Amino acid sequence: MTIYLVSCVSQKATTAKPAQDLYLSNWFRKAKAYVLRNLRAQDRWFILSAKHHLVAPERRLAPYEATLLRMKQIERKEWAKRVTVQILRKSTNRDQVVILAGKRYREFLTPNLEAEGYQIEVPMRGLGIGRQLAWLSRKDQQERKSLF
Repeated sequence: MTIYLVSCVSQKATTAKPAQDLYLSNWFRKAKAYVLRNLRAQDRWFILSAKHHLVAPERRLAPYEATLLRMKQIERKEWAKRVTVQILRKSTNRDQVVILAGKRYREFLTPNLEAEGYQIEVPMRGLGIGRQLAWLSRKDQQERKSLF
């Protein structure tokens, strides 16, 4: 099984919605589309929320303002520990985890999961937001071409 993790973004709807529909940025929409194209029947995906931790896409959330970028290191470590525990409850350490999230979301989460035996893939590691958008767009175009 592969678990896909997509980070939350600051641009949100103004009313409560399922988490997969709450986040409105172009980056989030493209990352979600990438995950949904690659998701197999046994795979799962979740959203990494600065406020709500590990969130199922169908979970209804109200708009909120929280980001790991403004959290202290100790708070980010605690956030990552809590997300790790949530992932452990929903999977096995033989699963692969694909993370579509920035450095702050990965900094403590990745080592925690690796210590538990998970295989981690970060396909956009080291890319700035513009290059991430280009990467996601390229993957989308490649997928569309392969359908024809």
